[in-house]
Amino acid sequence: MAKKRNQDTIHEIRFTRYSDEEEESQDILDFSPGVNIMALKLGEYRAMFRDFFSFRLFGNNLGMDLGTTNTLIYAKGKGIVLNMPSILAMGRKDGRIVGVGKEAKEMLGRTPQNIVVVRPLQDGVIADFEATQKMIEYFISQVQSYHPLVGPKLVIGVPSRATKVEKKAAVDIATHLGVRRVHLVHEPVAAVVGTNLPISEPVGNMIVDIGGGTSEAAITSLNGVVISRHIRIAGDEMDQAIILYLKENHNLFIGEQMAEHIKINIGCAQPSSRNEKMKVRGRDLSTGFPNEIEIDSEELSNILSPVVSTICEMIESTLEESPPELAGDIMERGIYLTGGGACLKGFDKCVSKRVHLLVKLAPEPLLSVVLGVGKLLEDRELLSIVETSPDSE
Repeated sequence: MAKKRNQDTIHEIRFTRYSDEEEESQDILDFSPGVNIMALKLGEYRAMFRDFFSFRLFGNNLGMDLGTTNTLIYAKGKGIVLNMPSILAMGRKDGRIVGVGKEAKEMLGRTPQNIVVVRPLQDGVIADFEATQKMIEYFISQVQSYHPLVGPKLVIGVPSRATKVEKKAAVDIATHLGVRRVHLVHEPVAAVVGTNLPISEPVGNMIVDIGGGTSEAAITSLNGVVISRHIRIAGDEMDQAIILYLKENHNLFIGEQMAEHIKINIGCAQPSSRNEKMKVRGRDLSTGFPNEIEIDSEELSNILSPVVSTICEMIESTLEESPPELAGDIMERGIYLTGGGACLKGFDKCVSKRVHLLVKLAPEPLLSVVLGVGKLLEDRELLSIVETSPDSE
């Protein structure tokens, strides 16, 4: 005789699937003796376990070169993991992030009225606190996708002439993002370390960093900066000089991206034997229609000459104030150029002609600072010696 089934304790378990209109490929467990008493998506289980296992105890230690034009990040044990433009695109009314880095740079000059593209760093320091915080948060999320229970240690390069307020802004942003400890290092010191020059020896090293917003010349010895000078004239000023020249002399209006493209392709610090030419497109100011003209590198050297001359004057003033012993070291070892502006064709020869000294381009001019902070991440003892306090001038 068959046993009677207990309808009160035995429930039918069946798998059902949502329709395409509701949600594709999401299975549901349906326990019911007639009505659903539990409906849980398996996709939610997967997301829950993925989030659980994405947590780690410590975040990766990072080094950051927070530049006006580009931000670079070095991860300990991995090397350089990010190199992105320091640009942020946001909604004008609600502040919603529309694009960051390369995506935002491509929007320059192409945005509607409801979107604004901003450079949160100006002249090498933080100008817009909230925008910089959003940008750095995005960059860190790109190189550290998991969720550390204890935030990473972060080494940030800052200009040697940065004020207390400017240094504190960098520390406050990092702390707000969950960084457990922030170390600040002067950019000239990081550049010397990244160029593999002897930072700890009693020997003078002269480094000239020409970035996007600022140019800085510094003489280092024994783990510190002996003397430095900086001006707020660098790569961005070169772009503006090109824009102004074409507007006044060719009646052609171009954007920042086109100006940078011209500078990189045919820009030069002094006339060369090879006269390169390039077609430039923009808006004709007389007709309002698109137009195209051709310029050459000889013309461009004349455009950039005032900017180059100003940077050379800063280098000369730094040398004039150098202690005699260090001046002798520099005469023997030469001057090292770093930064994107240093890549301008013929710039090293132009500086050498002005100061009558050997001038060398660093092996990786665009990466010198971030490589330096990366090496300091690996050398805890040296980092403790060269780091600067947020409260120091």
